[in-house]
Amino acid sequence: MNAPPPDTLLDVRDLRVTYGRRRGGFRAVDGVSLSVAPEETLGLVGESGSGKTTVARCVAGLIRPDAGTVAFEGRPLGPAGRRPAELQRAVQMVFQDPRSSLNPRMTVAAVIGEAWRTHPSAAPDGDRTEALHRLLDDVGLDPSTARRRAGDLSGGQCQRVSIARALAVSPRLLVCDEAVSALDVSVQAQILRLLDDLRRERKLALLFISHDLGVVHQIADRVAVMRRGELVEQGAAADVMGAPRHEYTRALLDAALDLDDGTPRDKDTPA
Repeated sequence: MNAPPPDTLLDVRDLRVTYGRRRGGFRAVDGVSLSVAPEETLGLVGESGSGKTTVARCVAGLIRPDAGTVAFEGRPLGPAGRRPAELQRAVQMVFQDPRSSLNPRMTVAAVIGEAWRTHPSAAPDGDRTEALHRLLDDVGLDPSTARRRAGDLSGGQCQRVSIARALAVSPRLLVCDEAVSALDVSVQAQILRLLDDLRRERKLALLFISHDLGVVHQIADRVAVMRRGELVEQGAAADVMGAPRHEYTRALLDAALDLDDGTPRDKDTPA
């Protein structure tokens, strides 16, 4: 097996995951290999059931693969609960449903405070209220949001809080699993712009999971396409979008009604 490029941040090799092995088994991921470089966004795309979310959960440590390796800067990434603290902080996940990923009874301040208690080495020195307000401002929320309960927020606001919770521990890789699919089109565009801005400002890498090539087109540097547990195509976003080699990729492109939804990019209405 060839060594990963020297600038690789995340390296996934020959990943295999089978569900329901006692009943014959379903191979959800079958020999997937991919990598993400520092400060890069890799879009992992495929229809429902293609295995892309399983890959994301293996990277986040929520699922243990049957075979293959997941490494971060050459260090193995095991299950989330067994990772060294610095690797737990380094890889953070933003989930599909922003409402169900937050405790609706907790205030936003409590949500962020919980992340700092879990990772005390990432907690700010000095006035945590000031640090919290800066963090909320970074994700486009008014500081007064800190006092509100998650259950009282809109879907877009909940997803911004989820992103803030991930950023609170200073990650280097965000795994975004269908992070905009539960939002309406205008809010999707805002969250995509936010993620891209944060990537540049904080020097983050993103593994961005989506079923929609039109969404991936707006944010990804490279694209990997999954079908039935296997990678069928990967390459620079412009190449995959402009001249797809695999018929499945062409079908996904045909299904995307518009690669640019036309949402104005100089406005950010409340979400």
